[in-house]
Amino acid sequence: MIKFEATFADAVRRDASRAMLHASECVRRAADDVRLDIKAVRERDPAAKSDLEAALFYPGVHAVWAHRVSHALYRRKHFLTARAVSQAARFFTGIEIHPGAKLGHGLFIDHGGAVVIGETAEIGDDCTLYQCVTLGGTGKDRGKRHPTLGRGVMVGAGAKILGGFKIGDNAKIAAGAVVLGPVPANSTAVGIPARIVKTDGRRVADRLDHVHVPDPVASKIKRLEEEIAELRSELGEEKEV
Repeated sequence: MIKFEATFADAVRRDASRAMLHASECVRRAADDVRLDIKAVRERDPAAKSDLEAALFYPGVHAVWAHRVSHALYRRKHFLTARAVSQAARFFTGIEIHPGAKLGHGLFIDHGGAVVIGETAEIGDDCTLYQCVTLGGTGKDRGKRHPTLGRGVMVGAGAKILGGFKIGDNAKIAAGAVVLGPVPANSTAVGIPARIVKTDGRRVADRLDHVHVPDPVASKIKRLEEEIAELRSELGEEKEV
C-alpha cells in the first residue's frame, strides 16, 4: 500500500511538473507574440509614440490578440465559442478575422476598420494590412478558398484579394486593387483587375499606368465637342451652298 501511494505521488508530481512547464512555455510564447505585435506597430506607424499607446489604443493589435484565443479554441474544435470570441472582437474593433485563419508573427493591421480575413486565409510573418482590406473567397467552394500571403506582404487600403492562391513574399498590393490570381514574390500589383507592374524593382514592359489614367468622363466630353464642331462645320457649309 505504501509503495502504491509513493508511486501515485511520484506520478502526480511528474504530471504537475509537466503541466507547469507547458504553462510556462505558453506564457513565454504569448509574451513573445505580444512583444512582436507592439514592435510591428512601433516600426511601421510613426504615429505610435509608445509601447503603451500601441497596446491600449490600436484596434489591429486587439483584433490579433483576440484571434489567438479564438484560433486556439477553433483548433480544439470549440467552434461556437471560437466564433463568439471572434464576433466580440469584430464588435469592438471593426475587424473580422475568422477563427480558422492562420496569422503569422508581426502582423500589423493599420487603422483596421472593415478588414475581413476568411477562414482558410494564411498570412505570413511581418505582413501589413490597411483598412478595408478583404482576404476573401470567390464562391461557396469548400477547402482552400482564401488567399495565402507570404512573408512581408503589404496590402493597401481597400484592396480585395479573392481566391485560394498565393501572394509571394514581399509583394505589394496597391490601394483599391482587386486581385484575382497569384502575385509573384517582390512584385507590385495595381488596378481592377490587378496587373503586375513591377517585379524585383523593374517595371514590367506591358504595364498599365495607374497614376496617369485618363478621365473617361473628360474623354467622352471631348469626343462630343469634336462631333458638335464637325456638325456645325457641315451645317455652315450647307448654308453657304
